[in-house]
Amino acid sequence: MASVSQDQKMALLGDSDKLQGVRHSCAHLLAAAVRAIWPGAKNAIGPAIENGFYQDFDLGEVKISEEDFPKIEEKMREIVKTWGSFAVKEVSAEQARKDFAWNEYKLELIDEFAAGGKMITENDPGGFLDLCRGGHSENPAQEMQHFKILNVAGAYWRGDEKNKVLTRIYGTCFATKEALDEYLKKLEEAKKRDHKLLGKTLELFTHSPLVGGGLPLFLPRGAQLKRNLEEYIRAEKVARGYSFVCIPHIAKDLLYEKSGHLGKYDAMMPIMEGDEGDAFVMKAMNCPHHFELYRSLAHSYRELPLRYAENTVVYRNEKSGEVNGLFRVRALTQDDTHHFVRHDQIESEIDMILGLTKSVYDTFDFKNYKARISIRDPKNPDKYFGDNDLWDKAEKKLVEAIKRWGSPYFIGEGEAAFYGPKIDLMVEDALGREWQLTTVQLDFTQPENFDLTYTGEDGKAHRPAILHVAILGSIERFMGIIIEHFAGAFPAWLAPVQARVLPVGQDFMEYGNGVFQKLREAGVRVEIDSSNETLGKKIRAGEMMKIPYLLVVGQKEKDAATVAVRNYATKEQKVVTVEEFLQLL
Repeated sequence: MASVSQDQKMALLGDSDKLQGVRHSCAHLLAAAVRAIWPGAKNAIGPAIENGFYQDFDLGEVKISEEDFPKIEEKMREIVKTWGSFAVKEVSAEQARKDFAWNEYKLELIDEFAAGGKMITENDPGGFLDLCRGGHSENPAQEMQHFKILNVAGAYWRGDEKNKVLTRIYGTCFATKEALDEYLKKLEEAKKRDHKLLGKTLELFTHSPLVGGGLPLFLPRGAQLKRNLEEYIRAEKVARGYSFVCIPHIAKDLLYEKSGHLGKYDAMMPIMEGDEGDAFVMKAMNCPHHFELYRSLAHSYRELPLRYAENTVVYRNEKSGEVNGLFRVRALTQDDTHHFVRHDQIESEIDMILGLTKSVYDTFDFKNYKARISIRDPKNPDKYFGDNDLWDKAEKKLVEAIKRWGSPYFIGEGEAAFYGPKIDLMVEDALGREWQLTTVQLDFTQPENFDLTYTGEDGKAHRPAILHVAILGSIERFMGIIIEHFAGAFPAWLAPVQARVLPVGQDFMEYGNGVFQKLREAGVRVEIDSSNETLGKKIRAGEMMKIPYLLVVGQKEKDAATVAVRNYATKEQKVVTVEEFLQLL
């Protein structure tokens, strides 16, 4: 096989579109290999995705596992040596149906393309005909050397749970062996940090089939971690003039008809019938309730900006195949805020919000972040409420705000909510993975829907604008992110348990209990290991739980009224008094 020059490798690494084309080509290569090994297999779709590719198959009775990955990869390497350029040619629907008569999934796509008047194209890089519109490797034998099959899962055909479950095989491909090895190393590290595994090991949360998928149950340590996050963000907001409110978890369906959610938002829970003929729905968002709070009082221009905040649960009817640990749940706690502002306050209010956001990101050691500005889909104007001029104004203000903030940004066309454009902020975690966290949405539409007003300096009624803001977003999802970001080794201020007292033996339990009581009275989240195990086992148990400080107490410590502090993060140990430890903490 001809080698790839360093210039070629660097060009490929620097061209994301080209790399995606290579990954897309690897999906075809995977399909060719699987069909060569299991001739009855039917390949469905196989796109490039972030950091890799996948291919869906109908394998009939065949079950593929990780044990099959080496032979699939071997067959891929054998086949790619014979491949040349992906020659794409346009064919008639009749010809395409003839070519893929054996594959009902391709036939469905062909019929759909034909009905929509779309061009139908095929390609064949070397003995493997497939239906595809293009975007491939220019030199497969050189460019498609460094790939790896990663995992296998089930997926509904075209994402519809009414359809058949297909076998989805995931893989990745990079321009160089070094880049592939680096990525695989990160994947291994990510497995160690998997929040679902750490959640079990660290006794943070669990799931119950009787409670239901997407409904996590928080154990005492997990509940404490969640409470720490809520109290932290609450304190940050109170310091900036937010007012905290409290609303119920259900409302009449009429409230969500007025806001437009019942017609536009497909994750609302089913409507419940009340005993007096009223229909109720569990809230999927808090904004309509907060609008009603605003409407309940008269407001002057002097009061604005008015910031209503609440850490509260909302309920989303997520599909069973999409719920995932804490990352995607059906009951999620939002650190939700709604800012009612005069139009001349929009810029300064967004600047304040972004300042708060940076402070939060710095606290959690998120160093790199960027913004997506989500705007309307110009091809589907009927999806959105409100006047075009107001949308133009809102979109422009968000772009200007991010420019002032100085963060890199890109435009997400068609990503806006139906009532306003928004800023979504993405951060990188310790492994360089990107997560979408903070949302800042500018809304001129709902003040019209709910007839929200304030009395201006001129004595007349004026419409406020609304900023819908969540800094942490879903607190459950944020927990999952930081569990993996810190690998479960939380900084002491955040850790569910900050310290554990370890008496060397039963003779020192009384002194250990005294230390424990003194720390607890000082507000430290502390435990004591009263087991009859050796000190070594107690230390290992504390380190398994990633407790920031282990306080060993034996004869020396008892005589000197001190504790021997073991720091989990630095592995250092020093002897201090309890008072000195409290100052340290």
